[in-house]
Amino acid sequence: MEMTRYEHISTSDQYRGLPPPCLEKPVPGDGLYITLPAPDTIDVPPLDVRSAIENRRSLRHYSRDPLTLEELAYLLWCTQGIVQVQDPYFTLRNVPSAGGRHSFETYLLINRVHGVKPGLYRYLAFSHRLLEVDTRFGIVDRVMAACLGQAFVRNSAVTFLWSCVIYRMSWRYAERAWRLVHLDAGHAAQNLYLAAEQSGCGACAIGAFDDKQMADLLGIDGIDEFVIYCTTVGKKPGG
Repeated sequence: MEMTRYEHISTSDQYRGLPPPCLEKPVPGDGLYITLPAPDTIDVPPLDVRSAIENRRSLRHYSRDPLTLEELAYLLWCTQGIVQVQDPYFTLRNVPSAGGRHSFETYLLINRVHGVKPGLYRYLAFSHRLLEVDTRFGIVDRVMAACLGQAFVRNSAVTFLWSCVIYRMSWRYAERAWRLVHLDAGHAAQNLYLAAEQSGCGACAIGAFDDKQMADLLGIDGIDEFVIYCTTVGKKPGG
């Protein structure tokens, strides 16, 4: 925290005239993709904002009911959905981010979603699709182990795993980025809590995970890109 004070911050690459990093990681041309329902075609039950806030609780016990693909698409849209692109400098999304830099990539451990093979996926916000990452047997146990053995990861319908590509933020804000990305993580998780409440689901944010195991699972280096936050989601018991 001391070294992210303004008196210690170096000149950012933006102000040095260096080009900005890409706003989304590249994807393979031969990847397996799932096109998600368009946001404007998804019907969601109305919910008063005050009710959503007052009823929000961290929920670790879920029913065995799966999410629909529409429900998953809605949760993704609420947490990282893009509403405007100013390429290559920033995006405006359904959650705030310092300078519109949005340094996160959204990975999903999918256990129970109609029509989707269980496994690990990445959400591609620019095209509103899922990219299959790892659907091999045992992936759920590996993710649960990386979350320090918390069993509700296995029992969730979906677990969101947000990774941070730190240079997207530090390109503009230098060392101050290390504060800002943690604020952004809170924005995304709170939107997920409220959207889950609207969808008849519960959610539970997770800050306890093994950084190296998570990086290995996602195929990232854990330095330039690292997991910053996780949240489980599932249908409420008796809902």
